Amino acid sequence: MTEDQQTGQSVRVDLADVDLFVSGRHLEAFAWLREHSPIYWNEGVDGSRFWALTRYEDVHWAYREHASFGSARGAILGGSFRSDHDTAAGRMLVASDLPRHRLLKQQIAPALSAAVVDRVGNQVRSLLETAVGRAVAAGGCDFATEIATEIPAGALMVVFGIGYGEAYHLIGLTRRMVGFRDETFVDTGGDQKLRLAWTQAEIFEFFADLLAQRRHKPGDDLITRLLKAEVNGRRMSEEDIFFNCMNVAVGGNETSSYTACHGIEALISRPDQYEMLRRRPDALNGAIEEMLRWSSVNAYVQRVTMRDVERDGHLIRRGDSVTLWNVSANRDPAQFRDADRFDVTRSPNRHLSYGAGIHRCVGAPAAQRELSLLFRALLDAPAPFRLAGEPRRLRSNFILGTTSLPLTVG
Repeated sequence: MTEDQQTGQSVRVDLADVDLFVSGRHLEAFAWLREHSPIYWNEGVDGSRFWALTRYEDVHWAYREHASFGSARGAILGGSFRSDHDTAAGRMLVASDLPRHRLLKQQIAPALSAAVVDRVGNQVRSLLETAVGRAVAAGGCDFATEIATEIPAGALMVVFGIGYGEAYHLIGLTRRMVGFRDETFVDTGGDQKLRLAWTQAEIFEFFADLLAQRRHKPGDDLITRLLKAEVNGRRMSEEDIFFNCMNVAVGGNETSSYTACHGIEALISRPDQYEMLRRRPDALNGAIEEMLRWSSVNAYVQRVTMRDVERDGHLIRRGDSVTLWNVSANRDPAQFRDADRFDVTRSPNRHLSYGAGIHRCVGAPAAQRELSLLFRALLDAPAPFRLAGEPRRLRSNFILGTTSLPLTVG
């Protein structure tokens, strides 16, 4: 609860309210917060209590102040089953602080090297040629489920050394984890945290089977690398391997495919931008950056204050949860001119969709390659894509996804 400085009336913004995001009203709420209460104490109807940083300068500052804002509580509000803290704390890359974070990154980053990104690109290109060709021949498709998911499928096949069917099985599992409040993916009855715990167990079972295979027959993949890895002179435990494989899978499965959905939807709603890109494919790289800014699929990340911090007259106490809202920072007019306008020629475009500082997304180069390949294939289609129905949004305030996007071609 905060007060409107112009009217003196109390205004309630609850960033824990998923319906705020599904309805699209979150952008209006963030615009109000940036102007009136940019460092905001959120008291959610779900019982959550956390600080929300909504201005670009504050979010960027917090990302880089990793000694003051730690990651060990987990990137997502809510903690784990029967705990306010993430069970992956200090064990998974995204939920670890220095020096552990650096040591884990040294083991994971080579599995996403430039050579691996090239292999991912070749696999994704092959899948997209088939998927886009099929959509063109059929005159349309559900882009969210028939084209966009080919991006993570190709990446998983290479990074984990698995087949196409296994990749889609893993995508289904991670979609259920991220979409644990969405009836598209799960039965929404019962306890949410228990539902999450069961889904995590299923993902761990998937990786346990792969790990057993790699012990018998090593490959050129992430699990084989982590089986051989040593962190502080010790081999990683099986559970630590599972946590970090899940980290890579969830990050890769959700962001690029959902960014693709927002990107094609933005182009369709702005035919001049779409047509310009069809005439000038050399402008695609800049357009991808604008899609990343515009979509801000990873809406926020959580941090925990390691010591008392004062910022603009607000005392953020040690142990408080602090959320860094990428989706708001990426629409901050103080950083982006005409921030609410989708502009494929925007430059500079220093968005925060991949984060910043030591936690900048390790898979960013792969995501850039995947999105470039997808939109090059779409722009090369004989006719532009058009909306054929209402998009359906993922019920989440963490990942801003699209679960259905019906399109026609021509």
